[in-house]
Amino acid sequence: MSRVRTRPTRDDTCEKLFEAAAQVFEEQGIGSASIETIAAAAGFTRGAFYSNFASKDELIIAMLEEHVAQSIRRNLDLLERHKDPADFIEALRSVERSRQDPLARSPVLHMEMILYVARAEKRRPELAKRLRARRKLVTEIVETTMRNGGRVPQNPAWAAAILLALEDGFRLHRLIDPETTPADSFLRAIGDLQRAIGVAAS
Repeated sequence: MSRVRTRPTRDDTCEKLFEAAAQVFEEQGIGSASIETIAAAAGFTRGAFYSNFASKDELIIAMLEEHVAQSIRRNLDLLERHKDPADFIEALRSVERSRQDPLARSPVLHMEMILYVARAEKRRPELAKRLRARRKLVTEIVETTMRNGGRVPQNPAWAAAILLALEDGFRLHRLIDPETTPADSFLRAIGDLQRAIGVAAS
């Protein structure tokens, strides 16, 4: 007979710490949040935290890494089923954010964590690694969808960099002025660009 698991795995513990940290960071800010508070919010001891992460910085890097990994899995799954550019954009509109991805649910927290990492020069390589992974993903999306749409950009990697900058810009604008920046602004912009490319090619 197989044994029933009675103790949480490392993945279970990390997931609970991610959720607890997201909640504490939103309530107190990253700088003010203590490891003890995060551990308590997750239902763990301080020792349980340190058995998984050496510091708050390491926890934050792990949260960003998991966010990027989930985004890659989610988008590649969509790309497998929606290779036409218009279909892919429509699929992005309807996709639900995973409950296991607190950074996708909270743009404010996402931006705050990126700024927290970027402020320290020694942390920036970790952030750059995640940015490159996002660019690689978007490059693959651009190449696949535009190939099916009949026109691949001359430099797909540069097109991907432009799209990511556009997404981050709309995310920031929505935080500042949500009344004039609809939630689907980025997707609307992609649709407009895709149609403009189609007109230019005709």
